[in-house]
Amino acid sequence: MEWLIIIAIMLFVIAPVMWLKPSPRQKRQQALRTQMGKQGVTIKLEKPPLHHFKGTMPAYRWHYPQSALGPDFLLVRDSNASEALAPYHAGWRWRIAPLRPLPEEAEIALKALLERLPQDALVIQSTAYSLTLWWWESQTAERFATYLPEFQQLQRSLQGHSDRPTAPPLMEDEQPPVTSKSDHEAGSS
Repeated sequence: MEWLIIIAIMLFVIAPVMWLKPSPRQKRQQALRTQMGKQGVTIKLEKPPLHHFKGTMPAYRWHYPQSALGPDFLLVRDSNASEALAPYHAGWRWRIAPLRPLPEEAEIALKALLERLPQDALVIQSTAYSLTLWWWESQTAERFATYLPEFQQLQRSLQGHSDRPTAPPLMEDEQPPVTSKSDHEAGSS
């Protein structure tokens, strides 16, 4: 009887420690995130730009240089997109299409990437500051590393093609253009 009590106490002490041990999936994800972080990819858990989505999802982000901002667009996989969205390529739809046509080099890289991405990749988003992939991390670091050259090529070909005009900074001796009162009145009517 004493042995049963000792074994029960030992199990009671060991059980919480076993729960804290990472699962094989958690170990794989940690290795993936560590390896991609070393490759310059920023990874965060955030709410993806999907309607009616609750919770967070891993976002893998490639930043554009501040001197060469990127265009704004949002592609969603058919499985998570409305039929009302315009089809693009290989089972992806535009939720936000770019304002100007993408450069040919970027178009080729984007289409090649869309054809290869795993099924759990749900959103590709480009903002002025970064290119982001929202996915559920179904692959190992070695397998996902095969996509890196295409993401880097896409990032390079998109940078500098911002939808927002960038005005050169004013020089010290320059003054901003002065508008008359009649210009303001004409614009407000």
